[in-house]
Amino acid sequence: MGGKTPTSTISESTVSGTSGRPVPLRAMPSRRRMAQNYLVIWVDGSITENTEDCRNTLAHLRAVAFIISSGALGQRLVSNIHGTTQVDAIYIFFGNKEYHESWSKEWPKIRGVFTSIKPICESFKKVTRECDHDSIPMSFVPKQMITEGATGLDQNNLDQLPPSYMHSVLFQDILLEIDDDDAKSMKALVNFCHQQNIPEKQINEFKRNYHQESPVMWYTKVLYDMFNRGLRLLDMEAMAKLGFFIRSLHLQLKEFHQEQSANFQKALIIYRGQWLNQQDSQSLMHSKGELLSFNNFLSTSKKKGVATAFVDGVQKRHQDTVGAIFIMAIDPSKISTSITPFAMIDERSSLSQKIVFTMHTVFRVIEIK
Repeated sequence: MGGKTPTSTISESTVSGTSGRPVPLRAMPSRRRMAQNYLVIWVDGSITENTEDCRNTLAHLRAVAFIISSGALGQRLVSNIHGTTQVDAIYIFFGNKEYHESWSKEWPKIRGVFTSIKPICESFKKVTRECDHDSIPMSFVPKQMITEGATGLDQNNLDQLPPSYMHSVLFQDILLEIDDDDAKSMKALVNFCHQQNIPEKQINEFKRNYHQESPVMWYTKVLYDMFNRGLRLLDMEAMAKLGFFIRSLHLQLKEFHQEQSANFQKALIIYRGQWLNQQDSQSLMHSKGELLSFNNFLSTSKKKGVATAFVDGVQKRHQDTVGAIFIMAIDPSKISTSITPFAMIDERSSLSQKIVFTMHTVFRVIEIK
């Protein structure tokens, strides 16, 4: 996904209360239901310096956190939160750049020392793109659980499937069968977006120009992170609101695939780079011969360099993650495109050199290096 404006990421962070007294981080309730996969937390001298409270709050977040800290507090804070898994990036915001750069180099998650907000916002565009890309949920499915020659479920073994995979696949199957009023569904989705941290400008553009642009474009430009978070957390309310759009995107991929059929006469190799948490990386290492499902619409690239760009240079900051390059061999003759459509979207979205697959495309793991 392309970068988002800062207003789409800023949450209610710790500030002084109405009485002027410092308010603990954990005491600030969220005023909006989050649609994104990340939070920006601004920490300054008004915070109650309870290190244990701060660590506990961060540990219980269900989203990736980007921390902006004043220089005065930053040196003490960083040493206590740097190892927290949910903290992806730390920004030091202070006037004395030279002094704080000297100690900040010791901490890999610190993205830099800044004297103005604009370059921090520019950095957010890059890190939120990384966050969205890596947050696509995956399921490791035993091969005997999938019906032969398709991605459908073996009805005799449903109780043995990973719950997250089973729920999202069944939910998708239901959505694709529904024939409802798209105008009414569109209005419901717009109202839902108003309740989220979606910038008003993007919502108005989506509502005004929806029929002038393709679902692929809207997916990459506006709804990508809401999809990811809804599927990762199995947020059925969010997914129900997105139901008509899921159908539209799935059908458009089928249409594009038919238009591009001449390009898919031969087998092709595509790539995807992604950072995995320890649980997913361990599952992948033991999945040879099994099946892997990406529980979302999946972006891949025909160029290996695009995939490697997502993992180069990141491991230094995240010792608890593992970078993976997926090399996918696609044989169109063995794919049922009515079930698993895919298409090139180079000319139809802001993303370049991309091939997008429908939700829950299943790959067999042949080799792991």
